[in-house]
Amino acid sequence: MKIIVTGGAGFIGSNFIYYMMEKHSEDQIICLDALTYAGHMSTLEVAMKNPAFRFVKASVTDRVTVYRLFEEEHPDIVVNFAAESHVDRSIENPEVFLDTNIKGTAVLMDACRKYGIWRYHQVSTDEVYGSLGAEGYFTEQTPLCPHSPYSASKTSADMVVMAYHDTYKMPVTITRCSNNYGPYHFPEKLIPLIIKNILEGKKLPVYGDGSNVRDWLYVEDHCKAIDLVVREGVEGEVYNVGGHNEKTNLEIVKLTIATIHRSKTVS
Repeated sequence: MKIIVTGGAGFIGSNFIYYMMEKHSEDQIICLDALTYAGHMSTLEVAMKNPAFRFVKASVTDRVTVYRLFEEEHPDIVVNFAAESHVDRSIENPEVFLDTNIKGTAVLMDACRKYGIWRYHQVSTDEVYGSLGAEGYFTEQTPLCPHSPYSASKTSADMVVMAYHDTYKMPVTITRCSNNYGPYHFPEKLIPLIIKNILEGKKLPVYGDGSNVRDWLYVEDHCKAIDLVVREGVEGEVYNVGGHNEKTNLEIVKLTIATIHRSKTVS
């Protein structure tokens, strides 16, 4: 199959590309990425050596380039990771989040509708559900309740995808994941930022009293889930992807400190 992976130079997208190259070596992968602050070519150095991989620098909001790419490649699958994805940045500059996350998704859906597609997959987030309550888990039936420009833009994008499925019978699926961690994690995120600050002797960032609860998912497990949903998931369905690792931010900070101290003692 021929697969377009948008946002593939970012954290989860690059991990997905490497997972797919190893799991499905017969597939061709085209990465479309604008290389904004969270996307780096360095994450794709190994992929660039693979003849079955192609990189295109462009934004998903660039309709002309996206359409040209579809005309050239005629992809079977599109997996959309492309998104502005940091809550604090969305508060400072919400417009770019609305543009990339909503308009970009619509451009991709229009391209799929125009040129045809076997499966379009939207990579979403459990942020669309709001804060994790005392019950400990979101389900696919949890009401959508975004609280930031970021989560509102991701919720809107999900609704655009489902609208195209209902209106135009587009073959779509959506996954909503919990917090990922692992290789290539952008350093402004909680776990890599804690690690960086510990190693540099800086203060550790904890918002509020650290009681906010999030579920944590290893990025490769997320990639496995997306691959499964894309190939075997039911069209028009939403699938939550979690790690069953619900912890408060303060617990994550303490666990990270203990892990680093342990590794230093062993070494």
